Amino acid sequence: MKENNSFDVAVIGGGPAGMMAAGRAAELGAKIVLIEKNEILGKKLLITGKGRCNFTHYELDIRKFAEKFGRNGRFLYSALAVFGVPEVINFFASRGIKGKVEQGDRVFPENGDAQDILNMLLKYLTEGKVNILISSEVIGFTQEKEKIPQVLLRDRQISADKLIICSGGKAYPQTGSTGDGYQWAKQLGHTVVEPAPALNPVKTSEVWAKEVQGLSLKNVSLKLFQNGKKQDERFGEMLFTHFGVSGPIVMDMSKNIGALLKNGSLKLFLDLKPALDFKKLDQRIQRDFQEFRGRMFKNSLKVLLPLSMIPVIIKLSAINPEKKVDYISREERNKLVHLLKELELTPTELLGFKWSVVTSGGVSLKEVDPNTMGSKRMKNLFFAGEILDLDGPSGGYNLQECWSTGYLAGQSAVK
Repeated sequence: MKENNSFDVAVIGGGPAGMMAAGRAAELGAKIVLIEKNEILGKKLLITGKGRCNFTHYELDIRKFAEKFGRNGRFLYSALAVFGVPEVINFFASRGIKGKVEQGDRVFPENGDAQDILNMLLKYLTEGKVNILISSEVIGFTQEKEKIPQVLLRDRQISADKLIICSGGKAYPQTGSTGDGYQWAKQLGHTVVEPAPALNPVKTSEVWAKEVQGLSLKNVSLKLFQNGKKQDERFGEMLFTHFGVSGPIVMDMSKNIGALLKNGSLKLFLDLKPALDFKKLDQRIQRDFQEFRGRMFKNSLKVLLPLSMIPVIIKLSAINPEKKVDYISREERNKLVHLLKELELTPTELLGFKWSVVTSGGVSLKEVDPNTMGSKRMKNLFFAGEILDLDGPSGGYNLQECWSTGYLAGQSAVK
């Protein structure tokens, strides 16, 4: 029988990975303590997907799913094989949370409320009789040779046979993600790849971008260039803001933008009409001008562009807004076509961790066993979730990574 402060497994971090790890380990019969410094569990989970919780992405091919995490994606093969997308969907459904696949294969709870997912996870922990310590900040460890360290809290000392660190990254520090786990990992002998913001809004220098703040564009293409070479390209939805640009395709590109800005200036080129090449777009504009013969240029773009974008395009084109479309020259029309196909933006910096959805970098995957999530440096130590050097695009990928690695870590710590 374990003493009051002695457990089979101690889990640090009450986010998605931590709750899943603790729940799975308890389900297998272990005595578990879950330690969380916030006043509630799942604080960040509640704001994911704008409070609706996009809890996974409907991609059943493990390799295709893992590819979205870039060069580190292969690390996820085992975790996804054990507890992948179908297992997560079934896990939630069996506990009353039916998933609904929405645009872009994003999976949300059917009733669209993140609180329901948190309530389900809390019930999962309760069923396993997990000891939950909230408002409990880890201040350090005591370590004896060959033994897993004891966890020091401000008011007590926790002893456990196994330790799982799921303390997250540095994104959204207002939810408690302040990167504490990186220092613990280093203290316990691990290498940490420099953390950086990922899935982050981007500041741009153009004044006109602020003039269209709030404008959301769908089905557009965005290309990233440095020194004349294309570095990235995305297709989908983006948003103009008071500071620059945001939205899924910008957020997904932000990690590359942040890294490349260290090497010099960048250019973004927005294609407002990616379904049409230059020639076909020119033909489309000629048809519009034919239809609107006798109208002023400023009144001939309503079919082609969102209303708030029209003054911007007119200004950048340098075409007299009151000029009749009948008299617009081929040269002027050509400039208009190029603006619509290659609208230039200059990224200057990312908004930083405060507005970052996830963190890139983290505990080096070279030092973690992908088959167990166990440390290669210290026996009986495990990692799961955002603390690992893994980050994927928006759309439920990163939460799935938390569920998968958390489940595998919890299971491995007991078996």
